Amino acid sequence: MNNEMKLWGGRFTEKTAASVEAFTASIHYDCRLFRQDIAGSRAHAKMLVRQGLITAEEGARIDRGLAEIEQEIEQGVFVFKPELEDIHMNIEKALVDKIGPAGARLHTARSRNDQINLDLRLYLREETARLVELLAGVRGSFVKLARRYLGAVMPGYTHLQRAQPVLISHHMLAYYEMFGRDQERLRDCAKRINVLPLGAAALAGTGLPIDREFVAAELGFPAVSANSMDTVGDRDFAVEFVSACVLIQLHLSRLSEELVLWSSSEFGFVELADSFCTGSSIMPQKKNPDIPELIRGKSGRVVGNLVALLTLLKGLPLTYNRDLQEDKEPVFDTLDTVSRGLAISAELLANMKFNTARLEDATQTGYMTATDLADYLVMKNVPFRQAHAIVGQIVAFCVKKKKELIELGLDELRQFSAAIDADVFAVLTVKGSVDSRRSTGGTSIVRVKEALEQAERELGM
Repeated sequence: MNNEMKLWGGRFTEKTAASVEAFTASIHYDCRLFRQDIAGSRAHAKMLVRQGLITAEEGARIDRGLAEIEQEIEQGVFVFKPELEDIHMNIEKALVDKIGPAGARLHTARSRNDQINLDLRLYLREETARLVELLAGVRGSFVKLARRYLGAVMPGYTHLQRAQPVLISHHMLAYYEMFGRDQERLRDCAKRINVLPLGAAALAGTGLPIDREFVAAELGFPAVSANSMDTVGDRDFAVEFVSACVLIQLHLSRLSEELVLWSSSEFGFVELADSFCTGSSIMPQKKNPDIPELIRGKSGRVVGNLVALLTLLKGLPLTYNRDLQEDKEPVFDTLDTVSRGLAISAELLANMKFNTARLEDATQTGYMTATDLADYLVMKNVPFRQAHAIVGQIVAFCVKKKKELIELGLDELRQFSAAIDADVFAVLTVKGSVDSRRSTGGTSIVRVKEALEQAERELGM
């Protein structure tokens, strides 16, 4: 394409090399911003009319032309041209071709520098709200599981070693809380996304009499950026968005790790639906948990996207630099990866079953009520450190005798402490252990019912 055909080509005397056009083009990925680009342009044109910078007739022609271009893109008949570099130039050139000189007035008082910042903010504002809804779906899946298995027990783990018995519902509501923090982070991030950058122009603002507050109101921005130089070089909001997404992905990965373990023969705690598993090309018996494995594996690319953005920004001087073109692919890939992971996880959980008998059996071994025995001694006025040592000796005795705590007789227990009486056996049962955990946030049925009812209220279930 000759430079005189490019919308910025007036200063150049040589045709842009084809290799340069190919290297600098971003239309193959920023084309997804077409709706946001057109929405911003329509609001900008309306402001230009209001300020007397273009005529009402020109504004109307621009608006109609942009609406037609949007329809053409949605219908798949619009031809994006790589030589026009990006979404802004493709749409603007199409507008000029469609309506003539009036289209050339659209770029009055703006730059691609503030334009792309606007497009990305509009896009992330929408996608942040969508992710919040996807998170609500995942949280709802955990609440439904908690309600379905209320009262059933399972081993709780530390260091991947059986530690104390807990309710399955308590474990599920732990993830409910985890993904709830993700929602909060996204909502907070949205406050800093939701700031109008348009009007900063290239870097110094504009000498033309624009009305940024009018454009902000048109586009639903509650705030206008305060410094034009900061505005055009700012991608903090994108880094913050990707950071929040990284935590979502890591939480999905932690869940996936548990599902991979729990669905193995060694654990046998859950049964994943056949429709969410795959088989082996050589071993007919295999049922592989590919969905959680892939979610776990995709965490690397999401973390890598955050590192890419941080590295991109770390050495940039003010204000805009072409390096910033590299911000969108990590953002888009992160969004696509995390949103798909959330959607498929909600489906997977909805079709998953716990093997409650296997889980209850697993709570009967491993001396899981040892802490309860130590607490019992504390209630008998034995100092905790002394109680801890006593119970440690009792466990060592159990290991030697190949017995569980609940299998010991009163005489055997009293060898280690005269403070132990017949009432001890109530605290050595799994049910007694779980029911005793009544501290706020604990796993007792009373506390878990309260937490479950609160979660159902929060989600409107």
